[in-house]
Amino acid sequence: MKKVMVAAASLLFSAVCFANNTDSIPVNQQDVVSVDAIIKSVYTVISGPAGEKRNWDRFRTLFVPEALMIATGKWPNGTYYRRSMTVEDYISASGPFLEKSGFFENEIGRKTEQYGNIVQVFSTYESRKAKEEESPFMRGINSIQLWYDGRRWWVINILWQSENEESPIPEKYIGNQ
Repeated sequence: MKKVMVAAASLLFSAVCFANNTDSIPVNQQDVVSVDAIIKSVYTVISGPAGEKRNWDRFRTLFVPEALMIATGKWPNGTYYRRSMTVEDYISASGPFLEKSGFFENEIGRKTEQYGNIVQVFSTYESRKAKEEESPFMRGINSIQLWYDGRRWWVINILWQSENEESPIPEKYIGNQ
C-alpha cells in the first residue's frame, strides 16, 4: 500500500509541476485549441520568404519543454542516421537557413490516430523555397505526437523523414483518404 501511495503522490507532484510550468512567452490560445490549429501553427512559423525572421517565441509555446525534433535519413554511404534536437537546437541549427533561403512547408496529407488525450499524426508535407514555386524541392512525412492537457494541445515530439527514391510516399498518405 505504501508503494502505491508513494507512486500516486509522485505522479500527482509531477503533474502539478508540469501543469504549472509557465513560460515568459504567452501562448496564443488559437494556436493550441485543436489538433488542426497546432499543426497549422507549426507549419506557419517555420514558413516564410528569404530574409523574413520567424517568430521563434511563438514556436516555443507550441512544445512541451522536453520536446524533441528528430530528423532521420540516409547518408550517401548507405548508413541511416537520426539527429535528435531540442526545440532550441532546431531553432539554432535550422532557423538561420530557413530565414536566409526562404522556406515554405505545406501539409498535403494527414492520417490521425487518437486515444484519449494523445494523438499521433502522419503529416505529409511539400517544401518550397518560394511560395510561388511550381514544384517542391522536397517532400516527406512528419510523425507528430500531440498531447491534450485538459486546456490546450502540446507538441510532444516531431520525427520526420524526407522522401527519396527508395522510400517514395505512399498514396495513402497524400490527402485525407
